[in-house]
Amino acid sequence: MGILESVLITIVTAATPLIFAAIGELVSERSGVLNLGVEGMMAVGAVCGFAGGFLTGSLLVGVLAAIAGGMAMAALFAVVTLFFVANQVASGLALTLLGLGLSALIGDAFVGEPGLDMPMVHIPGLSDIPLIGGLIFGQDPLTYVAIALVILVAWFLFRTRAGLILRSVGDNHDSAHALGYSVVRVRFLAVLFGGACAGLGGGYLSLVYTPQWTEDMIAGRGWIALALVVFSSWLPYRVVVGALLFGGISILQLHAQALEVPVSSQFLTMLPYITTIVVLVLISRNQTLLRINTPACLGRPFVPDR
Repeated sequence: MGILESVLITIVTAATPLIFAAIGELVSERSGVLNLGVEGMMAVGAVCGFAGGFLTGSLLVGVLAAIAGGMAMAALFAVVTLFFVANQVASGLALTLLGLGLSALIGDAFVGEPGLDMPMVHIPGLSDIPLIGGLIFGQDPLTYVAIALVILVAWFLFRTRAGLILRSVGDNHDSAHALGYSVVRVRFLAVLFGGACAGLGGGYLSLVYTPQWTEDMIAGRGWIALALVVFSSWLPYRVVVGALLFGGISILQLHAQALEVPVSSQFLTMLPYITTIVVLVLISRNQTLLRINTPACLGRPFVPDR
């Protein structure tokens, strides 16, 4: 029971940064903006979060610095794609390369430095319940923030007027503009939110998951987060399911290596990314589902005077 509880807790921990990054990208894509720079924003968020926490000794400052780093990268992407109408795919890829290089440059001074320990939530009585106590009532605070964020985003998108406007911009930006809504402003705010979430996901890695800074610590999680948005069919609650699936595969391959399962360690390391490809192929076969939920204007530039 103790081993099972430990495995389940680590799966949730591995899924949390994916939830942050994917839910932010989901909001961005719901507005019609395809930002492929999630990996770069997560990397900058990770190094800014670690630097902020290390230099001030405050985890709160580290979290805020991670959010600010992700938002700064997202703002750069938004200006280039929304105001200068640059190609979103090319700009997103450039943002990833910029973020990875910039994070390595900033983080060079922090390699090998010890990180801060984020305390786990402990509720007397509840946290001590076998199996589910630590899993539900003994996580770190940011895990609960991630779950709350999913609930709030779902409520915002499908239960508020502002969420309806955002979805209408993503589905038909010309009609939204004709009704008097500022398409560029809505998309700019959505991209900033996506950057904040991606930065927080990166900060989670350097502040909680492995409290240190290493250059390649994002390790493709930004690309998995992008796949999760498609996996979830742009629905917030499905992001959690997908994140737990991919997080579970990542953790199980580590346990398989520890138990010396007679399978190549390189193959086990590849499993999360192989699973990503397989899932995307399977989802692409259901064209009806994709057409129903995919924002119709996803990736399409908007210029008001055209």
